[in-house]
Amino acid sequence: MSQAPRTESDTLKRKIHEIIFEGDTPAGKNFDLALIVCIMLSVIVVMLDSITQYREAYATLLYALEWTFTILFTIEYLLRIYSIGRPSKYIFSFYGIIDLLAVIPTYLSLLFVGSQYFAIIRILRLLRIFRVLKVVQYLNEMEVLMRALRASRRKILVFIYGVMLIAVIAGSLMYVIEGSSNGAYTSIPKSIYWAVVTMTTVGYGDIAPQSPLGQSLATMLMIMGYGIIAVPTGIVTAEMTRNTHNTPVLQSCPECSAESHDPKALYCNRCGTQL
Repeated sequence: MSQAPRTESDTLKRKIHEIIFEGDTPAGKNFDLALIVCIMLSVIVVMLDSITQYREAYATLLYALEWTFTILFTIEYLLRIYSIGRPSKYIFSFYGIIDLLAVIPTYLSLLFVGSQYFAIIRILRLLRIFRVLKVVQYLNEMEVLMRALRASRRKILVFIYGVMLIAVIAGSLMYVIEGSSNGAYTSIPKSIYWAVVTMTTVGYGDIAPQSPLGQSLATMLMIMGYGIIAVPTGIVTAEMTRNTHNTPVLQSCPECSAESHDPKALYCNRCGTQL
């Protein structure tokens, strides 16, 4: 069966998709470079707006720049949705969610004062710099890391659950040991907070045991903390050693916006659309 001829709308979508999503084409590369510059400038604007002296001196300029970048990013976001055959695939993807979160804070600032500072999340959009610089080896390593994290998630969840149990038990014991003699351990939740700070080797020092028994418990918890930190690293590392993958290409699927396909792939590995 022959394919139906493309309409002007289909041609326009293809052209927009090529510019916005494709990192291998000259137009796509230029678009990504311009986008990264805008992202960096918008992040700088948000940072400057958080400094009192700059906010007071250049309030109008910073406000205008913030809304300019927000409108540009909003138009870009809508064009991405328009040019994709299956918009939901992009909307609920990692980059789609980040792109949406990059524009929401400024609109929320109309209702909630100060929410515009959450726009700093735009810096995550700079992950696209890997596409622009064509450092596909970094894309490959990122894919390996993401697969290792996904494969390790159950083990890490079980590990975190175990750590939480230890923190509750140690905190409760410290409350019993120090609660009556040291005013710092005023409740079990506060004692659990101390246990978490101690196990993670953060060591704020705002709460410290005074009795010999409490100090002994703290010592054991500190030593245990070093082992606890190493466990998730070992879990993820073990999974990473099992993962090997061919160097991906930067071609984006016109239907679902998936990237990092196998160099010899003829169809999208997510939705099956012909590339």
